[in-house]
Amino acid sequence: MSTMPPAAVAADPLESVADTRPVRNRRRRERSVGASIALHATLIVATFSALFPILWVVLSSIKPASEIRRTEIQVFASPTLDNYRRLLTETDFPTWFVNSVVVAAFTMVIGIAMSATAGYALSRFNFPGKRGLMWVFLLTQMFPVAILIVPIYTIMANLGLIDTKPSLVIAYCTVAVPFCAWMLRGYFDTIPRELDEAAALDGLGPFGTFWRVILPLARPGLAVTAFYTFLTAWGEVAYAIAFMQGSNHYTLGAGLQTFVPQFSPRWELLTSGAVLITLPAAIVFFFAQRHLVAGLTAGGTKG
Repeated sequence: MSTMPPAAVAADPLESVADTRPVRNRRRRERSVGASIALHATLIVATFSALFPILWVVLSSIKPASEIRRTEIQVFASPTLDNYRRLLTETDFPTWFVNSVVVAAFTMVIGIAMSATAGYALSRFNFPGKRGLMWVFLLTQMFPVAILIVPIYTIMANLGLIDTKPSLVIAYCTVAVPFCAWMLRGYFDTIPRELDEAAALDGLGPFGTFWRVILPLARPGLAVTAFYTFLTAWGEVAYAIAFMQGSNHYTLGAGLQTFVPQFSPRWELLTSGAVLITLPAAIVFFFAQRHLVAGLTAGGTKG
């Protein structure tokens, strides 16, 4: 007969888990409520801080000039569209708008072409200096406009392009193309190379593969490139002021600066012009928004 003491009955592990689960759930629920309140409060403050300047500009654009300069806050005292009428009929704003459309359109088309071909070459081909070129693209983003504007101005002056639209297009492409080429290179890396091999078996050359196979699949990346290059040219001020000398050659960014003299800014024209400037950018964003998230995500996670 065995003298071993009877084994103690082990506690049911499910019962122990059940005993502690309500406490843990209650603590998690208490923490989540507090965290949720703090998170929503932070988001509300951040949203208000971001939207308040926009709301102020929009409301100021429909106020008479005398009411904009008042210290007391009046939201809808006497709304009027006279500021927009004066802006469009008494200033060179329509000319500036056309100049900006031309410069932004050419910058967008040339920027897409150069960025797509450079990004595809960096993604698919091996050539001497490839790694160095990638580093050059990356390092150029570290230099501010204040450093680049003088050498670019000197080059444009030697070429006789000062006070011409091509000078702005070239300057904006030097800003936008390196970043977009780097981003598109990362996006092209997400497209399987087997597609290139299959296209080669079908008799397509490198450019035919790029044009007929790769580009249709890269629409999200191209949408991001189009949006970025357009905004680079549309809202830029420094190059436009430095390169453009005549008022009839100004773009919108440079033209609005004329409404800010040294002592008495013309807020009614400045705010109404700012509202009209945002409309084309909003339209471009509306058509490109479907592809923006996919393009930025793919381009930022590869390479």
